[in-house]
Amino acid sequence: MRAVVLAGGGGTRLRPLTNRIPKPMVEFMGQPYAIGLLQRLAAAGVTRMDLLVGQLADQFSALVTAGHRLGVEVEILTEERPLDTAGAARRLLRGSGGSDVIVCNGDVLTDIDYTDLVARHRAAGATATLALTRVDDTSSFGVIECTPDGRIERFIEKPPPGTTTADTINAGTYVLDATAFAPFPGDGPLSFERTVFPGLLDAGAALHGAPYDAHWQDLGTPQRFRDGHRAVLDGRCAWPVPPTIEVRDDATAVHETATLADGAQLTAPTIVGAGARVGRDARCDGAIVQAGATVGVAATVTDSILGPSAHVADHNTVGPDAVIVADDR
Repeated sequence: MRAVVLAGGGGTRLRPLTNRIPKPMVEFMGQPYAIGLLQRLAAAGVTRMDLLVGQLADQFSALVTAGHRLGVEVEILTEERPLDTAGAARRLLRGSGGSDVIVCNGDVLTDIDYTDLVARHRAAGATATLALTRVDDTSSFGVIECTPDGRIERFIEKPPPGTTTADTINAGTYVLDATAFAPFPGDGPLSFERTVFPGLLDAGAALHGAPYDAHWQDLGTPQRFRDGHRAVLDGRCAWPVPPTIEVRDDATAVHETATLADGAQLTAPTIVGAGARVGRDARCDGAIVQAGATVGVAATVTDSILGPSAHVADHNTVGPDAVIVADDR
């Protein structure tokens, strides 16, 4: 099984965390996000993962090494020019050897069952199967209408309330047959949402929608990044956590090499990463303290992110909604 991960964005909404670190390699729950995604795909039987990135390709060596340990061949591919959401995937599927391919986004936190999604795709005999998630308000999303057996009938862009009974939207995870791009020759930019899926539907191809109650969340902003940690810490999202991280019953987590000085207080959802230090009488409330960061004596960090090796001085107060990185990164 092969997976293609779309991660070509520049991570601008997550700055300054992504000023020098590519978004897929930003630390999430104690390890780069992309390694957690790789672990989930490997568990579903994926043996090759192509990660499509837009910049800083030389910083993915840890992902390649993790792939070797998991029996997954990992290749990092850089787009020489932006190819939209589907252009690079089209290139790769031409050499897929006829097998199905899982396509997912590199900044979405989800515990969707990839094995089940592939099984649904094959049972339906579909050209493309889209994982769907439900929303309360459809007016901000592109809605997908399906028959009771899952056949996709229509795509509706941001329907006003009351104009459709469907509440399912594209969750950004697909399984594609090797023929999915046959109606779209060429080698330039191409969009799944605007061109590929509507075009396949118009051409009469079998498109299948698979609704899931799995967790689904964009991690692309600091607030959403913090919310993603909260979802994992309080058990709403099943995500790989390194064995070196102790997740406590109070929905806080501490790396085995972190140091909590006397009187240090952690309030959920807080995680303290490898080699980080929380000083005497300091308080971290809803904080993400990444590897090597330090919180000074009697300092307070509230609903904020401390990037790798960031420092909060003694008695200082940070947050809410702050992002602190070392050397103004």
